[in-house]
Amino acid sequence: QVQLDESGGGSVQAGGSLRLSCAASGRTFSSYSMGWFRRPPGKEREFVAAISWTGGSTAYADSVKGRFTISRDNAKNTVVHLQMHSLTPEDTAIYYCAEGSVGGVSSSPSHFTSWGQGTQVTVSS
Repeated sequence: QVQLDESGGGSVQAGGSLRLSCAASGRTFSSYSMGWFRRPPGKEREFVAAISWTGGSTAYADSVKGRFTISRDNAKNTVVHLQMHSLTPEDTAIYYCAEGSVGGVSSSPSHFTSWGQGTQVTVSS
C-alpha cells in the first residue's frame, strides 16, 4: 500500500505562487500515473492535473492551464510536484495528491486508488 504525503500548502496573496510536493512511500517504483485534485470550500472535489508514470504526458483542468505545472521525479521514490503561479482566491482549496491505477493520464477520480491527506492552500485577495 503506497502512502502519499503532501507538503507545501499555505497562505498567499493573489498573484503569488506556491509549490506543492507529494512524496510516495511504501513502494520502490511506481509505474502509475499521479494526479492532483482539490476541494474548494463548500464544493465537490475537482481534478487539477495529472501526469503519466513516465512524465511524458500531462493533463490539466481548464481553470489552471497556463498557471499550474505538474512534474514528477521517479529517481528513487516517486515525488510529484505542482507548481502554481498567478494564484487567485478561486484556487483556495484543500489539495490532494493521488496515485492512479493506470500508467496514462486520467482526470477521473475513479482511476486513482490511493490518496493523501491533503494540504490547505489559501489565496487572499
